[in-house]
Amino acid sequence: MNRRKLMRILPWVTTPGLVVLLLVAWQLAVTIGGVNSLIFPSPLDVSVAGVQMLGEPDTWENVGLTVTAIVTGFLIAVVTGVLVGVVLGKIPWLEVSLRPLIVISQVVPKVAFVPLFVIWFGFGITSKIVLATLLAFFPVMLNVLLGVRSIERGQREVMQSLNANRIQTFSQLEMRGIMPYLFAGMEVAIVLATIGAIVGEYIGGNRGLGAMVVTAMNALDSPRMFAIIGLLSVIGLGLYLIVNESKRFFIPWHESVYTQRELAVA
Repeated sequence: MNRRKLMRILPWVTTPGLVVLLLVAWQLAVTIGGVNSLIFPSPLDVSVAGVQMLGEPDTWENVGLTVTAIVTGFLIAVVTGVLVGVVLGKIPWLEVSLRPLIVISQVVPKVAFVPLFVIWFGFGITSKIVLATLLAFFPVMLNVLLGVRSIERGQREVMQSLNANRIQTFSQLEMRGIMPYLFAGMEVAIVLATIGAIVGEYIGGNRGLGAMVVTAMNALDSPRMFAIIGLLSVIGLGLYLIVNESKRFFIPWHESVYTQRELAVA
């Protein structure tokens, strides 16, 4: 078996194997190790609680609210991040002036903003969207800015020699150079948007999966709490894979996508 075929098959073997190994170790730790099920429930108990939870209509309503907050915050962050990144990348003096303020806005713990967002926007979905947007904005903006700066002077001179206007230069040269950086930022941003929405629901929400975790915690229902966390993990992974796979449609020419395609057809 050559290396390409091995690399293509390996994730489908190792990942499920590691998951099974982890579940077996988890079950043994609870049953043989005598761990209190209230603190650390067994995978079987979590599975039972998960099946019961998925059978409740209210669960899917909360899933919809959480996913809506994540996706909306992510999309707003992408749009604003691209606009700000392009502007700052093209105007160096403005980037130097605003960078300290942007960094300060990011290093401040976002959890500290949740009570303010609740006061300003209420307990509804808006405050969660704002928090998700704040967390997801920075990696998109920073990567787009880097993408703009990565365009070489010689490439711009070629476009000028072809009498290309600004719109043509941006669409045919700059956007092509920005896109790989944009998707690198988006892969980080979707993870941070997921964290932001869930934390917002956890601290200042009355609906959504984050609020369900709090309810289960207050009821000392550990199996249900683990089941909700597992569902959140699946949702986060699914959203990340969607962003990652979308590169095949938007930047099929890029080396990262080309390498993945080679492994897939090997």
